[in-house]
Amino acid sequence: QLQLVESGGGLVQPGGSLRLGCAASGGTLDSYTVGWFHQAPGKERNGISYITEAGRFIGYSNLVKGRFTISRDNAKNTVYLQMNSLKPEDTGVYYCAVDTWDRGGWGTHLYDYWGQGTQVTVSS
Repeated sequence: QLQLVESGGGLVQPGGSLRLGCAASGGTLDSYTVGWFHQAPGKERNGISYITEAGRFIGYSNLVKGRFTISRDNAKNTVYLQMNSLKPEDTGVYYCAVDTWDRGGWGTHLYDYWGQGTQVTVSS
């Protein structure tokens, strides 16, 4: 039974930075794909980044490419999302999720486990 907890959300000004964490318990993340998803108010949940086992494959959506960086620390059983140059449209709830088949994809249907989400608000 894998459990995921996101951390690091908060209120930041446009252009600011946050680092989100996805900490796992009940199992190890090292052989799984971990994805980050963003859900803006009133919008659908969309994948923004993923990282596969050992970081062999990494993906970023066009909306975050060049601004966000995904990484993993197997010793801490945690995946991070460094978010720089934040924009108001980045506002929303950020979820991490795990695909135990390590497929490295964008669709929510690929992911078996989900965290509760952490709120990010980008506002001046």
